Parts: sequence; structure tokens; C-alpha cells
Amino acid sequence: MKPRIAVLGCGYWGSNHIRTLKALGALHAVSDANRARAEGFASEQDCLAIEPDQLFGRDDIDAIVMALPPQYHADLAVRAVESGKDVLVEKPIALTVPDAERAVQAAKDNGRVFMVGHVLRFHPAFETLKGLIDKGELGEVRYIHSHRLGLGKFHTENDALWDLAPHDLSMILAITGTEPVEVRGEGAALLDNLSDFAHLHMRFPNGLRSHLFTSRLNPYRERRLTVVGTKAMAVFDDVEPWERKLAVYRHAVWQDSGQWAFTTNEPSYVAVAQGMPLTRELEHFIHCIETRGEPRTSGEEAIRVLRILTAGTVTHTKS
Repeated sequence: MKPRIAVLGCGYWGSNHIRTLKALGALHAVSDANRARAEGFASEQDCLAIEPDQLFGRDDIDAIVMALPPQYHADLAVRAVESGKDVLVEKPIALTVPDAERAVQAAKDNGRVFMVGHVLRFHPAFETLKGLIDKGELGEVRYIHSHRLGLGKFHTENDALWDLAPHDLSMILAITGTEPVEVRGEGAALLDNLSDFAHLHMRFPNGLRSHLFTSRLNPYRERRLTVVGTKAMAVFDDVEPWERKLAVYRHAVWQDSGQWAFTTNEPSYVAVAQGMPLTRELEHFIHCIETRGEPRTSGEEAIRVLRILTAGTVTHTKS
């Protein structure tokens, strides 16, 4: 029997969780401060609509997916795990590191699964890229850069960095296997006092460097992660069709008589099995509930991501 999962928060991303869990046979209930919205989804998906305050004490709910504004995540996650529920908390799991640590520790103290919605860790193209790196196909990784740009979404509590960067930071941390020893942030606020453009520059213990660029005021969409190694370079471009999402470039650079020389080669596209990242993420969550295993995207990883976000945040004052 599949675990009985409730989705708390029926907004844009919560609605995706609702439909996906229904397809997986694990949706038991939906909940939202807007009662009419919850009842609409409950009617559409043939499940229960439960008031948020009543959700945590229900014996017929095994786990809760939280897709709320981030300022509510930590307190409600603590309440859920103390009520015996496993949780998947959408990113960012909190707006401060202490709040995140409090929620993760509460899950440990109560023996509950605590998973974080870093959904791109479950993208087949990233999984394939990670496999190439682990097998040494790119050589020693020297530099990683990611660009996540587009128009919107606009939030009142978190800026472009906090809204967009967690996905990429999760992937970068998975590749490096360690936290950066230096983080420097730059940002520009055009609409209010929150960064609409944000850069992060990171240096890791082994000398690897990385930068990340996010924007919510860009005229075009870009979803690209580039890994530069000593043998080859790889690009995961999520805007491209499936057959072109993962490209490997086997360029060569060397010194000849004291001068730099190089050759360029056309990219080779790596076959990637198609699959929806959210479906794979929720299948993993269900597996962790059933086996009591540690999630790939754990609470500890989310804390590491929050440390970087906090260190790289630029504060703007209203003019």
C-alpha cells in the first residue's frame, strides 16, 4: 500500500505535486488557507480537502508535501515531524539558516524523513552528467557555471537569488561534494529592494571555482549548467529538446613553443532517457518513506544551500 500523502499549498507548484502524486497513486488529501481552492482540487482529483490546522493530527496521513511561501516552511515542517509525518519541503526550506537547522533537527529527533524539493537533482540529463563526471569522462572538474534567467516570477519575500539559485546550487554541490570556502555575491534591484539580477562567485577547497547568474527580468529563458574539465566540457541545457539536452565538447588546449594553441570540435550529444523530474523526485520520496532511507536531497544539503544563499545575498535599501 502506497503511503498516504497530503499536499499543503495548492498554488502553482503545489498543483503540480497534487497531479503527480495522484498519478502515482499516493495522493490522499490537499490543504490550503484558501478553502475554495483546496476543495476545487479535492473534487478534481477525488481526494480529501482538509483545513491546514487539522492536517497534522490526522492518523490517515503519513506524509506532507509543503509548497508554501518559504517564510512558513520551517514552523510547519517542525509541526509536521513532531506529529509523526514525513515531509518533503519545497525550496527554499526557510529564509534563515537557524530556522532550517531547527526543522532538520526536529525531523532527526522524531525519526522522520526530511526531503527537500531540489527537483533538478532528479532530471535524467543531470543524472547522466553526474555519471560522466564520476567516471572521469571530463577529467578533473575545474570550473562550473550556471545561468538561470527569465521573466518572473516575482515574490515579496525572496529575490531572484533565493527563488532561482537553489536548484543550481544543489547540482553544483552534488558535483563538487563539498561546500565552498569563499562566497561573493553581487546583485541589482530594479523593481523594489530585492535583487532582480544576482551573481554568486564561489571558490572550493580543491581550487575549483564556480559562478552562478540568476535573473527574473530577462527577456529570454536560459536554463544552462556548464562543467569545464581537463579532458572535456559538458553542457546541460534544459531549454533544448531531449536529444540535445546534454552536450559534451572535446576541445583541446595546449602550449606549443611557448604559445597557446587549441582545437575545437563539434559537440557530441549524450543520449538521455526521458522522464519528468518531479515524477522521479516524488517516486524517490515515496521510496524513502517506505524504506526509511536517507533522501538524495536531504535537509543537510538544504542547509548547505542556505548558507551559500545567505553569504551571497546583497541587501538593497529603498531609494
